Order: sequence, then C-alpha cells, then structure tokens
Amino acid sequence: MHLQRAEIVAAVGALFAGLFLLAPLSTPAQGAPPAGQKIKTESFDRDPGWVGVNNRSARLRDPVRIRQDFGYSAGTRHAGGGAPGEMGGYISPSGHAAFYGKTLTNASFESPLSASGTMTIGKGGTHLLLGFFNTETVNEWRTPNTVAIRLNGRGEKFFAYVEYCTSKWRAGGDSTPFPSVTDPKTGRWSLIGFPCDQSFKWSLQYDPQANDGNGVVTATIGESTAVCKLDGSHKRDGATFNRFGILNVTKSADSGSEVWFDDVAVNGAPAENFTRDPNWDGRNNRGTQESTMVRPWFDFGFSETQIARGKGRGELGGQIFRGDCRYPDRMACYGDRVGPLTLDKPLSASGKIAITRGVSDSTTLFGFYNSVESMRQNESQSHGLPESTVGIHIEGPSSEGFRFYPVLRARGGNSTFGKVREFPSIAPDGKSHDWSMQYDPAGAEGRGRIVVTLDGKSGTFDLEPGDKARGTTFDRFGIVTSWIDGNSQLVYWDDVSYTAEQE
Repeated sequence: MHLQRAEIVAAVGALFAGLFLLAPLSTPAQGAPPAGQKIKTESFDRDPGWVGVNNRSARLRDPVRIRQDFGYSAGTRHAGGGAPGEMGGYISPSGHAAFYGKTLTNASFESPLSASGTMTIGKGGTHLLLGFFNTETVNEWRTPNTVAIRLNGRGEKFFAYVEYCTSKWRAGGDSTPFPSVTDPKTGRWSLIGFPCDQSFKWSLQYDPQANDGNGVVTATIGESTAVCKLDGSHKRDGATFNRFGILNVTKSADSGSEVWFDDVAVNGAPAENFTRDPNWDGRNNRGTQESTMVRPWFDFGFSETQIARGKGRGELGGQIFRGDCRYPDRMACYGDRVGPLTLDKPLSASGKIAITRGVSDSTTLFGFYNSVESMRQNESQSHGLPESTVGIHIEGPSSEGFRFYPVLRARGGNSTFGKVREFPSIAPDGKSHDWSMQYDPAGAEGRGRIVVTLDGKSGTFDLEPGDKARGTTFDRFGIVTSWIDGNSQLVYWDDVSYTAEQE
C-alpha cells in the first residue's frame, strides 16, 4: 500500500528536514522531469556510509619520494656551453609543480615569442616542458598558458613534442614526436628520438601573425623541426606567460633524470651563459617531497571539505584516476545503494560540482552503475566506459579542454556518447557549478533521451535503437572508474539529489 505524496513529504520532512523525498526533482533550466521517481538528497554533512571498492587505495600505501634538484648550476657544463655554469639538474615528473624560470612581462598569444640555446638530456627517464608558462596556472598536464617543447626521456633516447595550451585549458600540438619517420604507404609513423647525453642546439618560436593571424609555434632540436598551427578559436581564448624556463610535467609521480641547458636567449635579450647566478625564479625545484598522487592510486569518497560550495561542510570526491579493467585492484567505485533501476523508467540527478585539477588523458564518471558488471575484470580494453553505466563524463579531448557530457553503456552493448563539443565546458579552476542529468525513456521517439545541464547550459543525447532492450540494471549511484587507464582529476560534488527507486 502506497502513501500519498503529501503524507510522505510531511512525514519525512519532519524527520529529516527534506533529506529523503518522494517528489520529482526540478531544475530551473529544464523544469520537472517525468514523475515516478523516489528522489534521495545527500548533503554529506556526515559520512553517508556509501559502498566503496579500492576507492582509498592511496591511503594503504607508503608515499613515494619525489626528488627535484635543478636550477642554477655554477660548476657544470653538460649542455655544451663554453665556460662552466648552466641551468638544469635532476627533474622528475610529479603531481606537484616544480619549475625554474626567467621572469617575463607582457608576453601573450598576441606577442612574438622566441628562445634558443643548447641542451643535453641524461639517460633514464624524465618528462618536462621547456618553454613559456605561467606560475599562476601550473597545475596539471597539459597546463594552461603554455607554449613549449615537451621532452620525454626513455632510457637511451628522448623524444620531443611541440605543444601549447590556452588560458581555457584547450590544447594543441604536433601529436607525432620529432624526429620520426612516416611510411608513405600506410601513413604510420615510427619513433626515432634523440640520443641522450649528447648536446643539441634548440629553438622555440611563436609567430602570432602567421597562419592567417592565428599563430604558429615552431620548434627545432638539432636538424629536426616541428611546426604547430594554432586553431583560430584557441588563439581567441588567449594565453599569458610570466616565465620562461623548465617545468616538470605535472601529472603523477614517475622517474626522473638529469637535464641541462646553456646559452639561453629569450625574446631577443642577450644569451644567458650562467657564468654567474641569474637569480631566476624557482618553486619546489630543490629537495624531496612525499606524494600519493601515483597512477593509479585512488583516493575518493566522503570528504570533510567544502570545495563544491554546498550548504554545509562535507562533500563527495577526491583523487580519481582512470581505472584498468585488466586488474581488479586498478578499478574503483564509491556509491549509494539504489534500485535496482532500469532504462525503462525515468532517472534523475542534480547537485553542485567543482573540479580543481584535470590532467590530459583523464576521465571522471559520475552516475548510475552496476556494482558487479561495471567492476568486472576482463582482458579487453576495447571500451573505456564500464559496462552497465549511465551518467556524466568529465573528459577531453585536449583540444576542447574538459567537457561535461552524458555517456551510456548498456549491458553487453557498446559505449555511446553525446557529441562532446555540443555540451558545456568545465574548467579545473575550483569554481562551483550547478548541474543536472535527466533521462526520459519516452524521449527520442521512445529510444530514450538524456539531457545534461551545467549552469543553465544544456545538451541532449539520444540513445541508440535497442539500448533499452538489453535489460541493463543499476544498483549504485556515485563514482566508478574507467576501464582504460590514464591520468587523474580532483573533483568534488555536494548537495546531490538522485533517483533511489522507480515506481
């Protein structure tokens, strides 16, 4: 026997101040979703006791020690300069930014940029940027406000890429490392790389007038050249640079190696030969640091923070790496028990969200999932989206920064996505946003339709024929990791309302 709606609202309101309601969820952008849902609201004022698997694996491990020891070096000349003195040392990729650079003024996408010098990359493995960057935004890879050569050490060789990133986290570059060889018949390229422990001349130039005024970045190392044309909309995003120098690639802890640079000339100024300390600016470039930001160490769940700007202290979120379905301990989830729910009836969710860090090749999936099928170990990585999931992705591509868009993978089916570029952007800048997701099984002529809204900007995604007929069920609502491994995001949610039962 079912209670009347008014009776339930009154009774539950008296007990829980509206925490658990039988009523349609409404949003200003889309109005009320279809009726027939039992909506639960979680404010995270205290630990909700949701079910987690591997979601705190980072806390079960000893932190790794990250070594950084680079900057001005008075007595060395590994880079091939004349007199002793150069810039460099030991640099490690890490989740924490470390840099050493010359202070700049009035440098942007609207001004020509140039730099040149000599370099030597030591054997082993490292990952760094050599170029123009902004100390206010060094937070992830690819970090906004950069024009750079990315140097990636791999044993006896290192590889180089030319790239840029705008003030809005939209990136571009030559995806093929230089030097490389392309097969004229297949179009496939093969790595060549540069030998380590050998001195090379290098240069980096940006011409804002080239490419019909959209800008071009050109990089050289030795006899090899790479050219990157900016997308016109990317240049309009703008970018500002207040340093030139070296910056570790900021994604997760990894091995490092020695790198050395000399006779560095920046924007037409006389070359710096480092025969004396130039007093360039550095951050975290000397010393060791402990870190648990290690791929794929997860650390998400209930958090006693208020980053998403909910009504009270406490929220959901944390460090979310992509998962890897080949290994049970490299997948993770954290969610509330719901349903079971199906695609035959409406689903809704809404709340507040903030993202503070978003690395390229990273994904966060938030929504409805199946506690068994979405966490199933399997050798195939043909799908990045876990089976039996419907929700929202925060993801690239890098050329678009980070988008907030709907995804679905029905039981035994293929991954389906909304057209990413048609959905709202979200920046990893810590700003709070209102969001909602509404699924209408009667939409799109009965195939089913999802509408996602972020701060009033909406996009629509229609299911494929047959998706609803696969018998997919969802018994959890929350966070579940991808099936193809990658990098991490720091994301937080609060004041979340979602379908707990369908009527």
